[in-house]
Amino acid sequence: MSNDLPDLRASHQDRDRVVDVLRVAAGDGRLDAEELDMRLESALSARTLAELAELTADLPNVRSAQGKDVLVVDQHGGKYVREGRWQVPSRIQLRTRECRITFDFTHALVTSAVLRIETDMVHGKLFFVGAKDIVFDTDGLNRTYSKLKFRSKNTAADPRLRVELVGTLLHAKVIERRS
Repeated sequence: MSNDLPDLRASHQDRDRVVDVLRVAAGDGRLDAEELDMRLESALSARTLAELAELTADLPNVRSAQGKDVLVVDQHGGKYVREGRWQVPSRIQLRTRECRITFDFTHALVTSAVLRIETDMVHGKLFFVGAKDIVFDTDGLNRTYSKLKFRSKNTAADPRLRVELVGTLLHAKVIERRS
């Protein structure tokens, strides 16, 4: 969406995409309930792409229309949490040291059949919450002094999502938790 073409009409898909971005931003704590309601109402009644662009201009990580989104977590220490109604990208890159990462899929918007998570994790923990209908493929992981703890059987008849974990884990744990 661009301010260069302010008179281009918005489609239903354009409005839906902005609504998803706004809900994710609210789930991240970037918008309070009142501001979310106001922006959602504006998004649903927007006529042009410029009107929609204004609603997300102050929010980071606005996804591209092509769906080629990548979530990059590059962090040393602390916690990183994705929860609530967030849009699951097709790829996640984890470059972390001494971090606790949580991906809660309970209310996540899964738009792709496969999520590839590329890891370079040292001394950390990676938690998957609400993943009972998700299948994990860990064949591409190189583990050194690291553990995998999955509760689900990787034989779901019709999985909602296939998570491919690839890369390296050094003194790290990957844990599945029920929500």
